[in-house]
Amino acid sequence: MQERISWDEYFMLQAVALASRSTCNRLSVGAVLVRDKRLIASGYNGSVEGDAHCIDEGDLIVDGHCIRTIHAEQNALLQCAKYGVPVDGAEVYVTDFPCANCTKMLLQAGIKKINYLRNYRNDDFAMHLINLKKVELNQVHFSPNSQDAVDLAKFTN
Repeated sequence: MQERISWDEYFMLQAVALASRSTCNRLSVGAVLVRDKRLIASGYNGSVEGDAHCIDEGDLIVDGHCIRTIHAEQNALLQCAKYGVPVDGAEVYVTDFPCANCTKMLLQAGIKKINYLRNYRNDDFAMHLINLKKVELNQVHFSPNSQDAVDLAKFTN
């Protein structure tokens, strides 16, 4: 009998699948918000609905940042706000370590645990806030049991 993948792998695979919807040229990121082992919201990085996408018209860089893109974590939080879903006490699964601004938003919304797949420009101030708020950090690693699903998503560590 085949062993089932862990909850961490299960939710991270959903974040990986969401990243495949990204419209960002620089980095494809997916995020899911989870409470009590139930997905409550999801997001990927992309443009405001109805606006041009970076993959179609190029990045809109100002001061070294693309101002066209809303980050995956922000889109997931905004989905909760739009539909009235409380975030307090939830956890996030995100393909890449959150930037300082996303970390601030996640912590202010009440996220209690940040699960991430890859390190990406891990910010010292973000780490300071995570430690200050005593939020748990967990880097998810895929087991051999989940490798078929990872390969199917065409995603590599």
